[in-house]
Amino acid sequence: MLTIGELASYAGVTVRAVRHYHAKGLLPEPERDHSGYRRYGADAVVELIRIRTLAEAGVPLARVRELLQADEEEFAAAVAAIDERLRAEIRERERHRERIARLASGDGLALPAEVVGFLDRLRALGVDERIVRAERDGWIPLAAHAPGRVPEWMARKHEQLADPQVIDFYRTLGRALDHTGDDPKLVELADRLAAYLTRLAGERGEDHVDDTGIEPPFAHLIDALAFATVPPARRLIELLTERGWTGWTRLERVAGRE
Repeated sequence: MLTIGELASYAGVTVRAVRHYHAKGLLPEPERDHSGYRRYGADAVVELIRIRTLAEAGVPLARVRELLQADEEEFAAAVAAIDERLRAEIRERERHRERIARLASGDGLALPAEVVGFLDRLRALGVDERIVRAERDGWIPLAAHAPGRVPEWMARKHEQLADPQVIDFYRTLGRALDHTGDDPKLVELADRLAAYLTRLAGERGEDHVDDTGIEPPFAHLIDALAFATVPPARRLIELLTERGWTGWTRLERVAGRE
């Protein structure tokens, strides 16, 4: 006859586990000897190993008792169902791993490939990484909000990047990031950007200046993200407003200013 410690050792579990299985009704408690100690037979070792094996395979303890009492056919069917559940969990974990891998890859976490390509192009053009991050953070809610419009918006963005003046705007803002207030670079950028927008509106119409069609409340949300990442952008918009234009995500002529 075996003590509880010997039983646990032979079955590869802890004494605490044996007591837990007793409490759950999975392993019958033996009668105690004249000294008051539990004494187990060899069959208890086999039963305990079966319980441990099922538990380690991920079978809930509530089902272990059912399986221990099942006949061969019922046991096989139950094991097949458990196996399918484990396979589903593995597939779900693989999906989690893919998401984690995308997280490690940075921009690709929540953005379509064409936006990632646009951000890479900004980097290749020498745009400050903080501005690239501001662009990225704005595109995440945009792409989630209206995924069907992303190709259209990206085509417009690449068209803008074909203009050296637009690239210069990005670079000038980057050089002004570490300055505050009425930094000459921001004032100069506001002057040049206002002149550019006025010329563009005159040549192609004001609808061409901003034809994104983004709702104002949503545009304000994206603006807030940009201002948090690139604080000088807020001051730039204030300077731009004084020059007849306003907006970051939605560029518009200030009412009454022509």
